Amino acid sequence: MPDFATIIGGLTDALTLTNILYIILGVAVGQIVGAIPGMTLLMALAIAIPLTYTLDTLTALAFLISVNKGGTVGGAIPAILINTPGTPESAATALDGHPMAKKGRPMKAMKYSLYYSVFGDISSDIVLITISAPLALVALRMGPIEITALMILAFTVITGLVGNSMVKGLMAAALGFLFASVGIDPGLGTPRFTFGSLDLYDGLPLTAMSIGLLAVSEIFRQIAATTRATSTASPIRVRSDDPEDRGVTFAELMANKYVAIRAFVIGTVIGAIPGLGSATAGFLSYSVTKQTAKDPESFGKGDPRGIAASEAANSAVVGANLIPLLTLGIPGNIAAALLVSAFIIHGVQPGPLLFEEQGRLIYGLFGAMLIANFCNLGVGQVGMRIWSLAIAAPNSVVYPAALLLCITGAYVTAGSMFGVYIMLAFGVLGYFMQRFGFSVVAFIIGYVLTPELESKMVQSILISRGDPMVVFQHPIALVLLALSVVSIVYLGPRKRTKKPEPEPIED
Repeated sequence: MPDFATIIGGLTDALTLTNILYIILGVAVGQIVGAIPGMTLLMALAIAIPLTYTLDTLTALAFLISVNKGGTVGGAIPAILINTPGTPESAATALDGHPMAKKGRPMKAMKYSLYYSVFGDISSDIVLITISAPLALVALRMGPIEITALMILAFTVITGLVGNSMVKGLMAAALGFLFASVGIDPGLGTPRFTFGSLDLYDGLPLTAMSIGLLAVSEIFRQIAATTRATSTASPIRVRSDDPEDRGVTFAELMANKYVAIRAFVIGTVIGAIPGLGSATAGFLSYSVTKQTAKDPESFGKGDPRGIAASEAANSAVVGANLIPLLTLGIPGNIAAALLVSAFIIHGVQPGPLLFEEQGRLIYGLFGAMLIANFCNLGVGQVGMRIWSLAIAAPNSVVYPAALLLCITGAYVTAGSMFGVYIMLAFGVLGYFMQRFGFSVVAFIIGYVLTPELESKMVQSILISRGDPMVVFQHPIALVLLALSVVSIVYLGPRKRTKKPEPEPIED
């Protein structure tokens, strides 16, 4: 565990003017992107990663995490004003946020969402800072055999929880394994699947591939879904004539403190489990709050408890999903998987050794996360009315601009048109994967984890001299493999249903 001087040094590094300015910029970008329906937070992260290529490591990571935090806040704005969540995380917020806005209190609803979102985010960051270093110490005691078993468990859990079919999830992960095999064999030093192309000797560029799978495929999907008959709901007038409807008092916030605390706990637990995401946390917290309320019939009619339950939970996932990434090197969700590529670009390998080798960087990152929360609050207070104007941005402007940024990012990271070709190819692949129900999350996490899994498997084979019975001498590995079998048996056969979209509120 890092010493006190390392911790203080890292926290101090986060307080430089450059870092603070990039944190504010990241929060503002995230909130704007979240406020534009059709522009997803993952698209913003995928596009932003290449822009950090020339930045200092701490500055780059602080900027990207700030984009992530800001997007969660910004997604609630269209959910409240036009009943169209800007990001999937804010879908549950629309259930009570939009009815409150229709009652003439849109600014009050947006401030509720902002305050409870910041509360959930800060609380989960404190949990991350508190438990990540001890968990990393535990992970360091695990050998290659145990880590291999842990990664197998992670894959079975992730593929079982995301998407509607575990079989399709496993197929998507296997496809990720296949593409991750392109390049030089780490054990033998021979080329694999390069087909004589020198561009493939270093493997497929992760950033260009991520931009294609997440951003370009989503642009293709949105364009395909757009028809001339598509109409946009008229935005609600943001400014209210009644001063009481424009703000939230401290007493009103404290009236829902137990709801917010329970939501933060749910979001933190969900975020720490690989494969689950913010949308799951938001809906689960909302459902629990409604079921335990004495007057559940008031939900869906503008109850602030619904906003508190959704926003505190989905924001708590942002910090908690870094727990498995920083301690085990396993991304908890797709946003964390994208952060892995940012770590790798800057020469940092996520995992338990990170606290020992890069302790100052990690605590600098923790400090930046705390600063980003307060910036989220300040930027949200100032920019809430401005971001609401982004709702009216036409698709004919949003999609071409986003595609141009995607092409620029792919070209910059690859240094040639090869990155653009990869981006477009995986954009088409991502579109058809979503179209036929294959998990893009499982694909990317499979791609990201394959090099480490392959390395640990080779080490395990060398240690065991090819004898599989050696695993019986490692009880922790046995337990993890047993849990993998249990997860396949439990998660595989059961029917998966898509999460229901929030029903539109009738006028």
